[in-house]
Amino acid sequence: MAPAFKLRCHFILICLMALRGESRYLELREAADQDPFLLFSANLKRELAGGQLYRRALRCLDMLSLQGQFTFTADRPQLHCAAFFIAEPEEFITIHYDLVSIDCEGGDVLKVFDGWILKGEKFPSSQDHPLPTTERYIDFCESGLSRRSIRSSQNVAMVFFRVHEPGNGFTLTIKTDPNLFPCNVISQTPNGRFTLVVPHQHRNCSFSIIYPVVIKISDLTLGHLNGLQLKKSSAGCGGIGDFVELLGGTGLDPSKMTPLADLCYPFRGPVELQGQRKICSRA
Repeated sequence: MAPAFKLRCHFILICLMALRGESRYLELREAADQDPFLLFSANLKRELAGGQLYRRALRCLDMLSLQGQFTFTADRPQLHCAAFFIAEPEEFITIHYDLVSIDCEGGDVLKVFDGWILKGEKFPSSQDHPLPTTERYIDFCESGLSRRSIRSSQNVAMVFFRVHEPGNGFTLTIKTDPNLFPCNVISQTPNGRFTLVVPHQHRNCSFSIIYPVVIKISDLTLGHLNGLQLKKSSAGCGGIGDFVELLGGTGLDPSKMTPLADLCYPFRGPVELQGQRKICSRA
């Protein structure tokens, strides 16, 4: 199996396993292991809720949904590394640099990306995120510790890094803060109830689920203007006003998914829709 294809398969496995309802934490074993993924119970998250700071080493390819302090130390040149972070839907993620020992002039890299990016596909998509893609990267080698803390715009963020010299690395502390009006969300679980509210803002918001699901919409309220319901054209949802679009696909970027259904008028449900692979509801 080609290394690039194997890496893609491993990342898909990360997403599918780490976001299952009974698990919230995923760790990458040593590369020599045949099965590179070790799944931990959600009990770990509950055990740490009492205020104890969780600490562990950060791997070259990693995914975490826990707050804590994570240290990466290169034991050999590590040239293609990424850490994916995910919080609860109603949370922001703050990445704080505690210690950084890398050689920027020697080609080392340490960048935070506001969202997730994989094979050129982004979440949130460029249509949904308030910043252009170039401004969603925060490069340590350009900003240094002048931006010691970086907060995401949604419940996912990631760090790209490259470290050539063994012994060099960095330490990060990951914390979360409440987000009163979450807009772009990747769900950690396949089950549950979620309310998406976009208060007086003209923007796209997406709720993405990375597994086959059945979605039941129990209540849909669309935009009002001066107390009057916005009117839609007779040609579906292509007219002026708010609407909800159900999308399906196997990628990460909602703008590249296939439309499954448009919901143009307010109602009180339930309405049930089934997704074959990945569902993204965009409001």
